[in-house]
Amino acid sequence: MKRWLLIAAGAVVLLVLAAGAAYYFHVKHESRNIEGSSTIEFVASQPPPPKPPEPGIVWPVYGHDLEGQRFGSGISLAPPFRVAWTFHAHTLVEFPPAVAYGHLFFATNGGKVLAVDATQGRQDWSYTSGHCVAASPAVDDHLIFETFLNVPPCNRPPSSSLAGALIAFRVGTGKVAWRRTLAPSESSPLVAGGKVYVGDWSGKVYAFAEQTGRPLWSTQLGGQVKGGVSATGNRLFVGDYSGHVYSLDVRTGRIRWRASAQPRFGSTGTFYATPAVAYGRVYIGATDGKVYSFGATSGELRWSQSTGGYVYSSAAVWRDRVYAGSYSHKFTCFDAATGNVIWQFTANGPISGSATVIAGRVYFATLAGRTYALNARTGTQVWTFPDGKYTPVVADADHLYLTGYTRLYGLVERRR
Repeated sequence: MKRWLLIAAGAVVLLVLAAGAAYYFHVKHESRNIEGSSTIEFVASQPPPPKPPEPGIVWPVYGHDLEGQRFGSGISLAPPFRVAWTFHAHTLVEFPPAVAYGHLFFATNGGKVLAVDATQGRQDWSYTSGHCVAASPAVDDHLIFETFLNVPPCNRPPSSSLAGALIAFRVGTGKVAWRRTLAPSESSPLVAGGKVYVGDWSGKVYAFAEQTGRPLWSTQLGGQVKGGVSATGNRLFVGDYSGHVYSLDVRTGRIRWRASAQPRFGSTGTFYATPAVAYGRVYIGATDGKVYSFGATSGELRWSQSTGGYVYSSAAVWRDRVYAGSYSHKFTCFDAATGNVIWQFTANGPISGSATVIAGRVYFATLAGRTYALNARTGTQVWTFPDGKYTPVVADADHLYLTGYTRLYGLVERRR
């Protein structure tokens, strides 16, 4: 009898080991890099993003355009640059400004919203919120929209008792036009079609009427929403901290599809980045160290590529290429259709912020405090600047505006 018990126990152990091995190889297989196709759900010809409809608005939202492509179309500025002016914010400026009506509009991490003259770097007005901020504002129709986190300290853990907000300000004076209470939010607002779209730590995405702040709809997702929302046509796209990317209906907020990060050992990858939409695809990085491409219509995974470190960076898109940085110190250019690596550049530190493409150069900053400009086609370094931390630059026709750790710089082309 004991012999049979030993045999049975041994068989159970073997079955457990076999099941464990099968699970291991299944997860390894499911987490592998996926190579994409240039013929499946990929539109090779991509029209340029439309210019902002209102005169005077140059860089209206965090990703430059509704699709979040982070490409400064129509701007021809090229390095080397010289500093025309410097604005001292005296505290962290984590996210870059919006550029409109001859001003830069931005917020400090400590909660001050500022309007700075774009030509001289002179402060015109400021608003002290008493909340932490980790988002870029959006500008439309002479209103500025900004989201707010909890009250300091800014690194305290999430709590339902810590209220955040979405506030609309008057462009000329900084006076509050309307205010809506949310859970803490670090979701850079998107303004489109008379609506403002944001997410928050409660896992909701909201649509508000642009002029009045009237709530239009809200949709509950599976985890905290920390990135911004992108849009094309009648669809919105957003990621969350449950490891999912969603497509929502613009009019109703109804979830059209939900896609997932690939499984892996340990915690599933989460999505902090704001999606970029182009070529019929959605491009987004994750904390599992991968950049993903999903079909914008279907939500099907079209490719995935490992970078070796966390990807908080929102992708930039330009001429069939996708650009993103990683905590591995690597800045990578991917083929937009297949995900294959075209070139890779090793920087002096982890890359947390997003890239920007202007006039054939791609700009990014590192947590070691340096901004790089690379030839966007070849990855060759063409210029550096000894400041920068997160997303470094936006621009208009005359100035490149560089966001340092506590400073903003107005840069102009240096005459050769």
